[in-house]
Amino acid sequence: MVAVDPLPPAAVPPLRLGAVVVDPPVLQAPMAGYTNYAFRQVVRGFGGAGLLATEMIAARSATWLETHRGEHPDRLWGVRDEPRPLAVQMWDNDPDNLAAVGHRLAHDFRVSVVDLNFGCPVRQVTEKAHSGSWLLRDPERVGLIVRRVVEACAGVPVTAKIRLGCSESCRTAVEVAQRIEEAGASGLTVHGRVASQFFTGQADWEAIAAVKKSLSRMPVIGNGDITSAAVAVERLRSSGVDGVMIAREALARPWIFAQVAALLAGRVPPPEPSLPEQREIVLRHYDLVCRRFGAERGTLLMRKFACSYAQGLPGAREFRGRVSRVTSVVEFLDVVAGWFPGQPRNPANKTDGGPREDIFHTSGCQ
Repeated sequence: MVAVDPLPPAAVPPLRLGAVVVDPPVLQAPMAGYTNYAFRQVVRGFGGAGLLATEMIAARSATWLETHRGEHPDRLWGVRDEPRPLAVQMWDNDPDNLAAVGHRLAHDFRVSVVDLNFGCPVRQVTEKAHSGSWLLRDPERVGLIVRRVVEACAGVPVTAKIRLGCSESCRTAVEVAQRIEEAGASGLTVHGRVASQFFTGQADWEAIAAVKKSLSRMPVIGNGDITSAAVAVERLRSSGVDGVMIAREALARPWIFAQVAALLAGRVPPPEPSLPEQREIVLRHYDLVCRRFGAERGTLLMRKFACSYAQGLPGAREFRGRVSRVTSVVEFLDVVAGWFPGQPRNPANKTDGGPREDIFHTSGCQ
């Protein structure tokens, strides 16, 4: 872990995305398959994230919000009612589709920020749909898309997320960023890799800083390899970006946002939760997932989250091997109890506000 002293309070100003104030300027990344309502509630419980985001949604037609065709409605689970600020990220290559869906998100769902994805490297999005990072080869089209969505959202901030380019031989981030700024976007997130890298190698923060320097007004959020609160603060100090976005590390340590916020406020960051405390976090997350999806599907969905929580724990490889095969509540609780030791909860104790094992007998998790 990089050692970084706490900053003096207010040394890093809040991030402003249009009228939305992101304070502290630390954002939770949208991650397909992970950042659903249950995960966001866990993050929100710790505090410290200035802006949370949903999973990435596909705007393949302007009618899917009505019919749910082509996009699972659970991608927008909880969006209407949960606290703000909240961003929803979407992808497509059709300006009209994106504008229509953006309008619904802004004026019906009343989200705080509409974010456009031009960074996804997954082949189903790039090669098959010519979207995500595939569009980085066409800065003019990116600008057109952003302009149409900005017009459709009418006052609700529109942001974009990009990578450095499609490949090392096609680094277009500066030109794409300038087109996005000219189109009226309120902010830009830059992931410090090219698409062909996926998540290998190291994020290039010098390149992120170069994108920031190339712009005249639009705030830039840096993303990539934020592995601790200290690293987040160091990146804010050294790269000149206006905010940082945390992705994969937050899946293992959703309390990282609170630690970053403390450092930025000049406070000593809260310590890592103990193993019994981490057990409670896992069980609360499991509770939320089971309440939504029921025991059978909830258990299957929770396996990947449990694998993330185990990162860095003793015996993590064996734990992941076991938890990735569980199919029932009993099996899941047994495996978790073995790696996250803690006192079993009294089923009659329903007043402490924490996760309750009795919930698996009252919410359909049989």
